[in-house]
Amino acid sequence: MLQAEQNRLPRAPTPVQACLREHIAWLQARLDDLDGELQQLTADYAPWQEPAEILGGVPGVGPVLTLTLLADVPELGQLNRHQIAALVGVAPFHRESGHPERWPRRHRDGAGKRHITGGRKLVRGVLYMATLAAIRWNPVIRAFYQRLLAAGKLRKVALTACMRKLLTILNTLLKKKTAWQPAS
Repeated sequence: MLQAEQNRLPRAPTPVQACLREHIAWLQARLDDLDGELQQLTADYAPWQEPAEILGGVPGVGPVLTLTLLADVPELGQLNRHQIAALVGVAPFHRESGHPERWPRRHRDGAGKRHITGGRKLVRGVLYMATLAAIRWNPVIRAFYQRLLAAGKLRKVALTACMRKLLTILNTLLKKKTAWQPAS
């Protein structure tokens, strides 16, 4: 809603702009209050304190991804890499049923390709945005992304692979209860 109001502001008639600015200020203040409350709840809830520190210490992982993973993926740190990738919906699956020669022509071109599907859509969306940050700030994810691009992978395919890799790293850190160790 905040973004929608900010988009309306430049196009709004002058008399309405004052109301929009007031509404934007109220929404921003409410959002800041909610962020503070969430941070306080995380700090006060003992089972989330250590995982929040571990997750927050990884470059590219911010408070939004940390809180999303803690709240929506309680299995993180308890499953293997294949299971956690499938749970979140970043595992590649084949969609090949039947005989490809009997498929309509529009489907034959997709034969043999893998797609991500299912999983927890909200988590996948937040993980996508965090991975964009990780490609910029996390040396491990950046190197992996550049290696995939150099190998000829499409940007979206490489980004999805980086999402899976970041999730796997976070899962392993929580499983072993260790902090992020930058490569030296």
